Amino acid sequence: MHHQVAVENYWKVECVGEDGKLKWVEEFSNRVVTEGLNTLLNNSAVTAFTRVVEWFVGLKAGVAGDAAGDTLASHAGWTESTPYAGNRPAWTENGVASGGAASNSAAKAAFTINATATVTGAFLASVNTGTAGLLYGVGDFTTARSVISGDTLNVQVDLTAVTV
Repeated sequence: MHHQVAVENYWKVECVGEDGKLKWVEEFSNRVVTEGLNTLLNNSAVTAFTRVVEWFVGLKAGVAGDAAGDTLASHAGWTESTPYAGNRPAWTENGVASGGAASNSAAKAAFTINATATVTGAFLASVNTGTAGLLYGVGDFTTARSVISGDTLNVQVDLTAVTV
């Protein structure tokens, strides 16, 4: 009997307006790109590679879609959206993974928006700025969403690995 492991990320992005009211919510799953799968294997207990210890959340703009071969440096179908000051916020894990899942639900990545923009999705990367790091996963909202100065995006990312 052969078993397979399915790896996926589940996202919940909440946009809160300057008045503190919830403007919209996007929930979606996304692809773990080949570079992310390789990183997952290289970070496992059975390999001797240097472990990636920090991850950061980024926002996506442009056309919908992603490809298994996307990397942080090369992703023809989309661009990074940066309608906020500073670097990508950290993905801060709640604690050790349990039940095949890890989450940042207790410390969601927060983006304080300072410009009008259209955001189409999100991604998880090993660096807080630039394209020299690793891309773990990237995914699309169900529809493009507008943000304006004063909004806050709170981003929860749940990483899962299950036997199928």
